[in-house]
Amino acid sequence: MWQQAPENTVESLRYGIQVNDGIEFDVRMTQDGELIIHHDAKVSVPQSKLPHDISWVENHTLEELTSLGFPSFRSMLEDAGIQKEWRDQGKMGCIEFKRPHPSALYGGGVFGKRQHISHVSAMMEKTESLLKEFEIPSENTVYYSFHKGMKASIQSSGSIRPWAELMPYVPPFGTHFTKRMRGGIQFFATSITRLIKSHRRSGASMAPCAIDYFIPPISHIPLGFAGGLHGAKAARLSANQRGFPIYVWPTSLDVEHDVLAAGLTGLTDCSDPAVTWLPSGHARWNQPGSRPLDAIQQQTLEQATKENHNEILRELQTETIPWSECDESRRSELVEMWRKKWMWEKSTSEILEDSSSSSPPWEAIRLIGHRGSGKTSRPVLE
Repeated sequence: MWQQAPENTVESLRYGIQVNDGIEFDVRMTQDGELIIHHDAKVSVPQSKLPHDISWVENHTLEELTSLGFPSFRSMLEDAGIQKEWRDQGKMGCIEFKRPHPSALYGGGVFGKRQHISHVSAMMEKTESLLKEFEIPSENTVYYSFHKGMKASIQSSGSIRPWAELMPYVPPFGTHFTKRMRGGIQFFATSITRLIKSHRRSGASMAPCAIDYFIPPISHIPLGFAGGLHGAKAARLSANQRGFPIYVWPTSLDVEHDVLAAGLTGLTDCSDPAVTWLPSGHARWNQPGSRPLDAIQQQTLEQATKENHNEILRELQTETIPWSECDESRRSELVEMWRKKWMWEKSTSEILEDSSSSSPPWEAIRLIGHRGSGKTSRPVLE
C-alpha cells in the first residue's frame, strides 16, 4: 500500500511531480542566506528537537534545518527524478515564497515594507540562480507569495519568470482566526471578475485563487459576480478569463472534476494512486496538461463507470501521448479544442508559437500536487 511522504520533502515532491502535472512547494531563507523548502513560520518538528529556543525557520542555519530532515532547494533540484519531469517533460513548478514572521530574522517588523520587498527579492534572485543552473525553463515555473510588494520584488530581482500575488492577502503573523478575518475582508470586497482584472492590470501571469470563489454559499459573499463551476456561471467565468490561468486551492476530490472541466487548474492534496474514481462519479485523470486527452479520449473517460473505469484508464494510459512527444498536428488539434471550449482569446497559432516543444501552453489546465504529494499533519517531521 502507498505511504504518503511528509509534505515538502524530496520524496513527496518527486512522487507528486511524477503522477501529476506539476508540484507546488514553499521556500524560505535560512539564517545563513540559503533556501530551504518549508511551509510553516516555525520549524515543524517537536519542540524538544529544536537546536535552540528560537523556533522561527529564518533563525536557523541550513545545516541545522537539513539535519532535522528538511530539504534545501538545491537538494531538491539535484534529484534526477524531479529534474527529468520539471526540465524535460513540461511539468510545472509553483514556488511560493514565504515571508518570515515580523519578529523573525529578516522579518522587518509589521510595517517594514522595504525590508519585505528586499527579502522576497533576495529569495527570488537565489531561486533564479539555481533554476538557471539546473536549466529549468521559465515557462515551467511560476513565482507567487502572500506579499503586497510582489511586483516590486519581481522588478528588483530582475526575474522574467511568470509571477502572481496571492490574494486575498493573508499576513505572516497573527492567530489562525485573525489571519482569516483579515483575508475575509478583502474576499468580501473582491469578486472573481475583480480578482482577474486586478491580476491582469498588475502584469501577473496568472491568478491563484481560493476554492471559496466557486462553491456556494461562500461564493455569493464577495460583492459582484459570483463564480461557479457549472452552466452560465462557468461560461461567464471563461469569458472573463479568456485563457488567463486560474490556479485553485484546495481542490478536494469532490470538486476536482468540476474544477478541471471549468477550465481551471487544481492544486490537490491527494496523489494516492489507489484513488482512481472521484466522489463526483468520474474516473480520475491526473495529467490533463502534460498527458492531454483529445475529444474522443475525453468522451471515453467521461463515459467510464465505476465498474469499468480502471480498464479504461489503463487503455488511455497506453494510448495517450505526453505533450512533450506530440507532433505539430496533435498539438494543434488539442489547442484548438481547448481554446474553443474555454474561450481563449489567442489563436491556435499564437498559442503554439508562444509554447515550447516540451511544455504545454501557459493557458492549459493542470492538476498540481500541493506541497508535493499533498499537505500532511503537524509536526511535519518527528
